[in-house]
Amino acid sequence: MAIKVDTDQGRNYDSILLDIINYVYGYKIQSPTAFRNAKAALLDALGCAFESLQESKELCCMIGPVWAGADIAPDGFKLPGTGYQLDPLKGAFDLGSMIRYLDHNDAFPGAEWGHPSDNIGAILVIAISDMAPPSTLETVLTAMIKAYEIQGCFQIKNAFNKVGLDHTILVKIASTAVVCWMLGLTTDQALSALSHAWMDGHPLRVYRQSPNAGPRKGWAAGDACMRAVHIAFLAGAGQPGAPTVLTQPKWGFYNSLFRGQTFDLPRPFGSWTMENIIFKVHTAEGHGMSAVEAAVATSNKMQRRGIVIEDISHVRIRTQEAGMIIINKPLETLSNAADRDHCMQYMVAVCLIKGAMIETADYQNDSPWANDERVETLRAKIEMVEDPQYTADYHDPLVRSCANAVLVTLKDGTELPEAVVDYPLGHPKRNETVSAVRGKARRNLSLKLPQERVGLIMDTSEDSSFLQMPVTDFVDMFIP
Repeated sequence: MAIKVDTDQGRNYDSILLDIINYVYGYKIQSPTAFRNAKAALLDALGCAFESLQESKELCCMIGPVWAGADIAPDGFKLPGTGYQLDPLKGAFDLGSMIRYLDHNDAFPGAEWGHPSDNIGAILVIAISDMAPPSTLETVLTAMIKAYEIQGCFQIKNAFNKVGLDHTILVKIASTAVVCWMLGLTTDQALSALSHAWMDGHPLRVYRQSPNAGPRKGWAAGDACMRAVHIAFLAGAGQPGAPTVLTQPKWGFYNSLFRGQTFDLPRPFGSWTMENIIFKVHTAEGHGMSAVEAAVATSNKMQRRGIVIEDISHVRIRTQEAGMIIINKPLETLSNAADRDHCMQYMVAVCLIKGAMIETADYQNDSPWANDERVETLRAKIEMVEDPQYTADYHDPLVRSCANAVLVTLKDGTELPEAVVDYPLGHPKRNETVSAVRGKARRNLSLKLPQERVGLIMDTSEDSSFLQMPVTDFVDMFIP
């Protein structure tokens, strides 16, 4: 459904900006699957936020008022899981960071890998802001579906990582667009804001790659949410836009930052991304989720046969190209949790030794695994190789697998049966995914809330009136 978009001072905006605002302001979401998944994603994201509060001292040092003890927003955003009430910018930063910090929120693969639930940090804050019209959860879920779709459609074929930019640029773009709609800004103001989001300074992905991998990859999403909210407020206050922000010769985004390439959007905006989102039921970087399942299966076979870790001479992991780029760290020293959770060898080694899924606590500096010599010895024996078919299937829109295969060779030359997992738990092609996500949310929410409250939240989410529930009432349920 097309809408009439006014243009800034009569000038025409780049067509992709027009397409995004046309979609956000004019498209009606009608997919039951998208709404079902959005509801699960919202509960999952808030559960991840609670898990971060419970497991990460680093995160807890960053959230709350900028000045310790300052009550800066007595009527502000109630930050779930805490007693803080914050202004919209700090609220968006904190919630976005809490959801993302432990790398346990949902994910979407393509030429660019990203985590669309990062956008919830901006969406939920604005939904209860005094600057926006009163919102129901239908508004929140609709904004989520559209933010996911914008981010996902860009991710399919546009590799920001190959020009050194971090994928959180797409969180800023998607959040800016939907926040403008939620605030009731005009389409002209939304176009202005979106152009500012594109012309903004964009983070380098250096903090995701060895030897610089660090905690910033956990709060980068919060930073993008905060920036999106700020840009929307500026546009609402009358700041004009830059209509040719992408295409301007020499100075536009394409020529300045994208090596002269233009964006390839292979499908029209709809609700496809939310319908095909991958949930992280287990705490493992997305490209390694199937590898940890395969490692646990292999470990269980070893235990049944009386084979110990010391009997292993070599481990081969067949993976996709993206896995080779993002989480292949065979020799590097792993200095922090953010470094460990982006190391395939560490994840697989821990699973092989413990015979169970790796957990959030297993990445932390005080985890026994972080200083276990057996982990380091086994890491050195693990080789990752790209399987071209896995890479092709990863990008194929009809397959979209995230496959890994683990093959263990013993010191006597015996090869154990290779464990292959094409679709990890959490993938839309696994029938038990939504149920598993709800179970994960229930466990995580229980870290900060009494069981009665958690039960009420889960029951409310299944009620037929859920979509019409005021967002303020919903958020209040998450305050200890």
